[in-house]
Amino acid sequence: MIAAVPLWTLGVPELLIILALVLILFGVGKLPSVLKSMGQGVREFRNASEGDEEDDKKIDKKEEEVEKSL
Repeated sequence: MIAAVPLWTLGVPELLIILALVLILFGVGKLPSVLKSMGQGVREFRNASEGDEEDDKKIDKKEEEVEKSL
């Protein structure tokens, strides 16, 4: 069998090119604020996805309580 190979991967050269493009687009002065806002976005996404799991657990517990009462 042939192993599945991703269509593209990010290696060190690709990451350096992306970093250079970001520096060109935003400049050195705005880079910390751009990275900070990106980090906040990732943090908010994680918190939202964790909240969904907690809500699912609460719903499951309520469904079990309803089934037991029947």
